[in-house]
Amino acid sequence: MSGEGAADGLWKSVDDLWTWLEAESPAAGREALLLRMLKLSEEVGEVAEAVIGAIGQNPRKGVTHTWDDVRAELCDVALTALVALRTLTPDARGAFESHVTGVARRSLGGPPASRPEAVRPRERDA
Repeated sequence: MSGEGAADGLWKSVDDLWTWLEAESPAAGREALLLRMLKLSEEVGEVAEAVIGAIGQNPRKGVTHTWDDVRAELCDVALTALVALRTLTPDARGAFESHVTGVARRSLGGPPASRPEAVRPRERDA
């Protein structure tokens, strides 16, 4: 799946995960909201742990992770952020897309769709 279909699937998954978390969370209200935001810090810490493990920064432990682990942890951060955003607004997709458009306009002089040559993915074989 690519393009708009993939985006639709992503946002359906975000909504489904939000619904599941709302139903299963032992916390409610403001406490649940704050815990959902704090979950981001936990996930970012896991990215740091994976990077340190991928480069073998800790001599006692050596290499404990791969760059695939780092990529997976970054995906967890992104997904956690999107679910947290959904917790703040039912229109998480609209809020996110509007924000991305604003960042692209400020950074690139226009939305990505109007400047495809300026937004080229870079492959890194780390």
